[in-house]
Amino acid sequence: MNNEGDHIAQRYKKLDRIEAAGYERYPHRFDAKDAVEDLIVEFSEVSAEDLKKMERQVCIAGRMTALRGHGKAAFGHLSSGGEKIQFYVRQDQVGEKNYELFQLFDVGDHIGVSGTLLRTRTGELTVFADKVEFLSKALLPLPEKWHGLTDVETRYRQRYLDLIANPKVREVFKKRSMIISELRKYFEACGYIEVETPMMHTIPGGAAARPFITHHEALDMSLYLRIAPELHLKRLVVGGFDRVFEINRNFRNEGVSTQHNPEFTMVEFYQAYSDYKDLMDLTEDLLQKIAMAVNGSLITEFRDNSIDFGEFRRFTMMEAIREYWKEGNTPSDEDLFDQDFLKQSLEKLNALPAGNPGWGKMLAALFEETAESELIQPTFICDFPLEISPLSKQKPSDPRFVDRFELFVGGMELANGFSELNDPEEQKKRFEAQLEEKEKGDLEAHSMDEDYVEALRHGMPPAAGEGIGIDRLVMMLTNSSSIREVILFPHLRSDRN
Repeated sequence: MNNEGDHIAQRYKKLDRIEAAGYERYPHRFDAKDAVEDLIVEFSEVSAEDLKKMERQVCIAGRMTALRGHGKAAFGHLSSGGEKIQFYVRQDQVGEKNYELFQLFDVGDHIGVSGTLLRTRTGELTVFADKVEFLSKALLPLPEKWHGLTDVETRYRQRYLDLIANPKVREVFKKRSMIISELRKYFEACGYIEVETPMMHTIPGGAAARPFITHHEALDMSLYLRIAPELHLKRLVVGGFDRVFEINRNFRNEGVSTQHNPEFTMVEFYQAYSDYKDLMDLTEDLLQKIAMAVNGSLITEFRDNSIDFGEFRRFTMMEAIREYWKEGNTPSDEDLFDQDFLKQSLEKLNALPAGNPGWGKMLAALFEETAESELIQPTFICDFPLEISPLSKQKPSDPRFVDRFELFVGGMELANGFSELNDPEEQKKRFEAQLEEKEKGDLEAHSMDEDYVEALRHGMPPAAGEGIGIDRLVMMLTNSSSIREVILFPHLRSDRN
């Protein structure tokens, strides 16, 4: 047996000895009257003299993360809630039998400690134990050098070890929880109602994306995991919910990157009697309030940049291309309306979309190549081509474009919103055009949804809708370089080992 195997075997033997001594092998509960994090906050500034006078009795529980023995006495650390506190166990204080139990503990075990809160000679806040209790044995030891666990593959596959080893990771997910809570509070304060819509659809819709396909055995029918809740939420606007939102899980059968995970979280919301400009104003206010609530500042550090949520810029897509043009003379509007110019420019950049792309798809591709990565500070890009916006309302001033925006921060898209198309016959034509694209091989083209068209025929008021990527927002507000850092269990390739 190798050293690691022998070490694991010793832990199993200790568990057997604990049970043989009359203790529960896996105790059912423990009444921890005090939380480690609360004790740290409450007594961090209290002097040794004052603590001694207080004679504060505590009862805590957590994972033992360090142990230093000295014959009939030992120091250790107990971690819980992202904080740790020292404890001191002495045989003549806890008694011989209790100390024998303590000697069967290993680093990684869950234990309970009861005693008096004091300070050591070095000034460290410490629980001087009157009693220790066994709660759970860590049969597998923590990884070597677990205090600095850095292997990305291990961290993502075994997030529980990551959370034990890296306190900063816990803080990321605490902030994530806070961000979602603040989103919910904001929309409720604005008169929105939160709803839940289906996660399995008979028709994939609401976004341009390739869906995951599953099968319902009882009904013998194919279903698609939701790529967006949009069309169901707009059905609710038809039904009289003038302000509605959903914090939703979406699934898109696409590649993975530092910005993409096939399963991700968004907040999507719709507001009747509004247009896309109203939602841009709302988005500025929303993100500013969340930044202040989570970080206490409108400025956040992200990927070596200081992002200022106190100031938002607005460009049309064509203005952004010209603003960040690097190849020769800056193109004119006439150039950007010329399909030959767009095609030649994209070919030079080796970025021409596959198939036979139209003018709108090429303009969007040129924007992605020339401007998107430059949009570090919060920037709304407006006026998207009709061709790539099948659910948006056309601009009255120029029907080649729609009333749509995307918000870019830190060089990536954070939000997408538009004035909703509520003309049922026009919507049906748009769906039919998308079907033609699908037949040409576009796997992300929108499907026909006859029921949604029928819903529009019952009358949907003027409305605007938007989706904000929660994972990417968490990335920005926690300075996390990859989306996998802010998803507890990101998707990874199969572990063949």
